[in-house]
Amino acid sequence: MYELDITREFSAAHKLKGYDGLCSNLHGHNWTVQVFIQAVKLDDIGIAADFTVIKRVLSDILSQFDHKFLNELPEFKDINPTSENIARIIFDKLAPAVAKPGIKLDRVRVCESQSSGATYRPDCGDC
Repeated sequence: MYELDITREFSAAHKLKGYDGLCSNLHGHNWTVQVFIQAVKLDDIGIAADFTVIKRVLSDILSQFDHKFLNELPEFKDINPTSENIARIIFDKLAPAVAKPGIKLDRVRVCESQSSGATYRPDCGDC
């Protein structure tokens, strides 16, 4: 089994509705997004998945969030734009583009700072 990872960034503002604290105010982050892809085998030239293709698709997804007020986007109409929800939404958008026989998107990690982040993995077992 091989694991590939790609890291990208975007900047955006948000506020958390219903939160009792400073994060209920409008504020921004330089978000870091890491995606982790699993592959069963390598192709004939030793590549599990094409980084160029994955980077392009991920960049297209993140461009929908970059320099936006996340609360105003359709994805966050009924939910807060938390790191957890952003990670799940990115996963749901990226997974179909990555999926091929023997290749799958394993998880997405979204960090709002160097010390705080959330990971979404759809099959987390008993958690």
